[in-house]
Amino acid sequence: MSSNNIDPSVHKHTGCTRLLKAGACSLAGLGYAMHEAAFRLEIVVGSILIIGSLFLPLTLVERLILIGSVLLVLIVEVLNSAIEAVVDDISLEHRALAKQAKDMGSAAVFIALVNCGICWTTLIYTNW
Repeated sequence: MSSNNIDPSVHKHTGCTRLLKAGACSLAGLGYAMHEAAFRLEIVVGSILIIGSLFLPLTLVERLILIGSVLLVLIVEVLNSAIEAVVDDISLEHRALAKQAKDMGSAAVFIALVNCGICWTTLIYTNW
């Protein structure tokens, strides 16, 4: 079925129904993400870091920077997994552009991890 033949008004939900459907899709997405080993590891480490940040003598803004940097890693990991799923759904054959897309998604996760490390290192170093 071509996407040109779909009437957008038929498939759109509004109001509370839209929020409930979006919430259900979001929870389903998190469920899919939990099947990824990297995401599960980042959830465990991120949870430890976020809980640990609550016990550090930091300002609200500093604490939000630490928590935000952890959440950013999780966000980018979910997006990377989505890219990988779409690429694998199209074809499992080795293709240069498919590898490029997957590698760029992986690079985005790496950058988010570096960002998280810089935030945590900087705030811990400047406060102690």
